[in-house]
Amino acid sequence: MPLPAPPPRFPHRPAPAAGAGGDRAPGPPPRRTRRRLLSALVPVLLLAALFGAGTAAQLSRDLPRTTLMTSIAPQIRIPGKAPALPWPRQGSAELMIEGLGRLGGSGSGGGAEPIGSVAKVMTAYVILQNHPLGSGEDGPTLTVTAADVADYEARIPLGQSLVPVVEGERLTQRDALEALMLPSANNIAHQLAIWDSGSEKAFVAKMNAAADELGLADTEYTDPSGYLPSTVSTAADQVELARAALRSPVFTEIVELPEATIPVAGKIRNYNDLLGVNGVFGIKTGSTDEAGGNLLFAARLTVAKRTYIIVGAVFNQPGTDTPEQLAAVNKVVRKLLTAVREQVKQFRLLDASPSGELESAWGQAVTVSPARPLTVVGWPGLTVPVEVTATPPSGRVRHGEVVGTVEAAGIRVPLRADAAIGEPSLWWQLTRRP
Repeated sequence: MPLPAPPPRFPHRPAPAAGAGGDRAPGPPPRRTRRRLLSALVPVLLLAALFGAGTAAQLSRDLPRTTLMTSIAPQIRIPGKAPALPWPRQGSAELMIEGLGRLGGSGSGGGAEPIGSVAKVMTAYVILQNHPLGSGEDGPTLTVTAADVADYEARIPLGQSLVPVVEGERLTQRDALEALMLPSANNIAHQLAIWDSGSEKAFVAKMNAAADELGLADTEYTDPSGYLPSTVSTAADQVELARAALRSPVFTEIVELPEATIPVAGKIRNYNDLLGVNGVFGIKTGSTDEAGGNLLFAARLTVAKRTYIIVGAVFNQPGTDTPEQLAAVNKVVRKLLTAVREQVKQFRLLDASPSGELESAWGQAVTVSPARPLTVVGWPGLTVPVEVTATPPSGRVRHGEVVGTVEAAGIRVPLRADAAIGEPSLWWQLTRRP
């Protein structure tokens, strides 16, 4: 009896189907095939990661600043004919306004002339440069010596402007400067020179050195008081000196005093009779036979709620004596200051209209305009320097956003965008260069 067939070893696994020729179906891919697939996929995945990181980096970069270009000229001339001011028929004159410019002058072709006691402005300037004083300070003490008294007494017969002194008298530096500038004391000019430098010659050398530093090419000092006719200058030079001297608050305080009180002499009066007239607050008179009548002056001028300083000089006016000479120069100065007040006004330099363009790096552009008309104080014919400062923003720009400023004669006006600049396109952001 035959034995039964043994059961299959793997009853749960179906028998493989026979193919052509009885071959088996292929099994799972070998390992090296999988490695090839992974090798191909890694670069693709890396490229995808890099692209994603690059895209993120491009989109997160700050947008570049916009570019501001304007049609505003660096200088703008106020339309109209320059004012014809009542310059003196003889002698010389010069006028300027701080912060605005030179109004003009006359008689400059005559060269340097004696200036009398206007020379004391340089004496005070040198003293304050070498011995600075704060506002309201009295400074060190000068003691009057026997030599100072002898100098004072020697000047009396010559009819010079003096203040009395006695040996042993003690003057503060401020007392001495008040005596120098108000009643124009020649003996105090000499005393200050000795106190500062030991001799008049050494002090005069300092005066001329200071003149050179200030660019006073037509000025020569030979004494600290201006009594000698060999001390010469021009109106233009002395206006430059006055501008430098007025930077000292103490100097300005002193020349503005109508009177003061000092030891021995008592009350002293300022010889400048124009104080308070047409805004005049200084500076110095001067008169001799050779120099005629002279006034170096400063006056305040208020226009459009802003105060300006006029600095001027009128020199070498005729007269037979000091009162007549000073009356003549004062008459000219009054006329000049009246004319200046009539001519110096507020003028429109720029309208509040498109004056340039703001452009983005991605090609959008809008016009820009002053936020309001730019008005300045001046006079017809004055050329005004104009400065444009650009502060263009990055990225988008809002309508009305400030993108810069325009400034002239101390007046500053914002520049605003007349329309908005939007964000750049996604494509521009992705393809922009680093």
